[in-house]
Amino acid sequence: MNLIDKLDNNIRLNYEEAIKLYDLDIFTLAHYANKIRKDKHQNKTYFNINRHINPTNICKDVCLFCAYSSSRKNPNPYTLKHKEILDIVDNSVQKGIKEVHIVSAHNPDTGLNWYLDIFKQIKDKYPHIHIKALSAAEIHFLAQEYNLSYDELLDKMIENGVDSLPGGGAEIFDERVRKRICGGKVTSEQWLEIHRLWHEKGKQSTVTMLFGHIESRNNRIDHILRIRDLQDITGGFNAFIPLVYQKENNFLKVKDFLTGQEILKTIAISRILLDNVNNIKAYWVTSTIKLALLAQEFGANDLDGTIEKESIQSAAGASSSNGMKVEALVALIKNSGFKAVERDSIYNEVKAW
Repeated sequence: MNLIDKLDNNIRLNYEEAIKLYDLDIFTLAHYANKIRKDKHQNKTYFNINRHINPTNICKDVCLFCAYSSSRKNPNPYTLKHKEILDIVDNSVQKGIKEVHIVSAHNPDTGLNWYLDIFKQIKDKYPHIHIKALSAAEIHFLAQEYNLSYDELLDKMIENGVDSLPGGGAEIFDERVRKRICGGKVTSEQWLEIHRLWHEKGKQSTVTMLFGHIESRNNRIDHILRIRDLQDITGGFNAFIPLVYQKENNFLKVKDFLTGQEILKTIAISRILLDNVNNIKAYWVTSTIKLALLAQEFGANDLDGTIEKESIQSAAGASSSNGMKVEALVALIKNSGFKAVERDSIYNEVKAW
């Protein structure tokens, strides 16, 4: 049976077959990815009303792709005080947020309790707010710093109000690429182990892939299939987020930036391969809102959310520092021919706009 026959019959592809998807033209990929999208989500495009908070940019690691952490590329170190974080949450709650998304750097000076205390303060004050916090890279860093097992640290996070894990820190799972772009950080196997343990506790998470830097198409396919393998076991990933590499103010010195077609092909391929992950998010922060809306025709069914304030990707050139108003986001979705559906953090539908 050839590749097209397998696609026509919804037969799961192996690694060698998946690589060949990139040889198909963009319209063929769009056809198959969009069919899967419509079967799963009809004409809906999801978003949530959320607030990103990046509490500190002081980091012991130097990832070559990062423009956020304090370094000679970004000589403006900061750490927010708990009152500052709570003031941000207070203000955002008045604007109707349903989720606070907290990720930052590997700061050896803040301490584990600094994180746990702010989670607890937010949850005690706003028990209805979903706390999505700490990437697997941050969890690995804190576990090492405090000589805790991943299991012990995850239990402490749950006890203090964390509801789900973001998918950051996955980057690319191939260790040769990983060694070059983020050597010293959590390994691919450690990242997957942290999320496996989290899922086994009955919790959900997202999963990312950073692409468009020095990785190959083969590396992307390997990354996606490793996600599929873990999802077969745990079922805990509620969304896959292909993040487009941002090229400014970092040490990686990538000269050839991705074309829009390559981005859309990768999103479509991820939708085709990840038959067991329900949602594909075109994260408008890294892809631009225009391309993220176009990606809704290539298998994506989610845009993330309003965000309000974003520091990590915008430091590398993304136009996302001030987020987006909900009315503007809804209007863009509708004008693109889709039904705007507000969701919560674990994809329960809240409101059809």
